[in-house]
Amino acid sequence: MLMEILLILIGLVIGAILGFFIARTVMMRYFKKNPPINEKMIEVMMTQMGRKPSQKQVKQVMQQMMRHQ
Repeated sequence: MLMEILLILIGLVIGAILGFFIARTVMMRYFKKNPPINEKMIEVMMTQMGRKPSQKQVKQVMQQMMRHQ
């Protein structure tokens, strides 16, 4: 009885630790493949569209994107 409870608890702890590392690896791979958008990326995108963005415009776009996530 006590041994069964102990084995269940050990299994849960091992599962939680493995789950954490697997989730961490998956997220690191995802962010490497799809990095979050930063101000420099917005500035480059606006420049490619033929505009020279001011810092104020870049900040406004960043705020709009954060609001819509």
